[in-house]
Formats: sequence, structure tokens, C-alpha cells
Amino acid sequence: MSIEEKNNLKRAIEGILFVSGEPVGLKKLSKLLEQKEDDIREMILEMREEFNDRGLIIISDDEKYQLTTSPNISNIITEFLKTELKDDLSPASLETLAIIAYKGPISRIEIDNIRGVNSSFILRSLLVRGLITKEKSPNSKLINVYRISFDMIRNLGIENIHQLPDFDKYQ
Repeated sequence: MSIEEKNNLKRAIEGILFVSGEPVGLKKLSKLLEQKEDDIREMILEMREEFNDRGLIIISDDEKYQLTTSPNISNIITEFLKTELKDDLSPASLETLAIIAYKGPISRIEIDNIRGVNSSFILRSLLVRGLITKEKSPNSKLINVYRISFDMIRNLGIENIHQLPDFDKYQ
């Protein structure tokens, strides 16, 4: 494999791990990228070395890989998250919350498709705030779906989600 092919494969792996926001299996990466599992493993090992002095790392468990922040900057990330949670909800958070309220239960991939951007961080923020819940999809145990939490329903001053304005129109 040429250097350019290796670099393209690394970029593809990094992009997939970034947009996923959750662990991705080696078999899935291999199939998506049409590469041998050994080649994927080799690229991930090289990427791990390259990430040594950066804010991101690739963690693994049972042939699943995830891109996450480095433990070396955990204190900075913790402070950032604290300030984010103190602030009012951003327009992007409100948009995501509305999508979940009207379209939920809904997967992150479906939310990303509606919004056109990665929603992983916003979903984590909404989960931490207790505004949404995450559960396994009834259709596939591999997919998580999000829905409005009971706390959010209570905070809205409604008895159930069907009392949202124009709820039936958007279902």
C-alpha cells in the first residue's frame, strides 16, 4: 500500500470514528472501507502513535474502536463541559431537542441527517441535563434511540408529549 493510500485510509477511519461518536467494530470498518481487517488494525495502530501528542486518542475493546478525548486533557474538558452546562441551551441544542420531541424515538443518525451535522456532543449535553433519554431501539439492539425525558415533559408544563403544539402534524 502506497503512502497516499495509507493516508487516505487513515483519514477515512478517523472520519468514521469521529462521526460515529460510538464504538465501531473492526468488521464494519473493514466492510465499509473495503479493506482487510489486518490493514485496518495496522492503520489504527499507526494512528494511535500519531495521536500521542494530541487531544484525541483511539480506544479499543473487543475489536471495536472509538475516537475520544485524551485523558491528559480531562481536566480541561471537564471545565469546558461545566461551563457549557451552566449556559442556556444553544440554538443547535434547541433544534436537536425539538427534533427529538417531535420525531422521537429517533436515532442519532436520523438526527444528523435532519440537521446535516454531527450531533454527538449536543446529545451528550442534553442527556447530562436530563432533557432526553437514550435507550436501545426496539428494531435493532445495535442502535440507540433518543426521546424526551419525563423531566422535560414536566418542565414544559404538559402531561404528555402529544400536547406539544402541532404534534400530530409532525408525526
